[in-house]
Amino acid sequence: MTSPRWIIHLPTTLTSLDGAIALAAALRDSLGHVTAIDFGETTLSEEDQQFLRARIWCDAKLDGAGRCRRRDDHDGSCGATDEGPRR
Repeated sequence: MTSPRWIIHLPTTLTSLDGAIALAAALRDSLGHVTAIDFGETTLSEEDQQFLRARIWCDAKLDGAGRCRRRDDHDGSCGATDEGPRR
């Protein structure tokens, strides 16, 4: 039996989806070396609808090493480089 994983909910004062995605990407880029954080499973939700969560990144395993860093709903093949926020 494996131990349960813990989720840290980190509320922000941001009011736009693009801003929240940019903050999540900045946290991933600055804290990516911390192996206890699984940034591929990052989700966003509106403050009053926390039960409706949306994944940010695809996180599919890539050939060789690493995981896809593109948006969860990206077109085309997976890749190790970021995509900007959807407009």
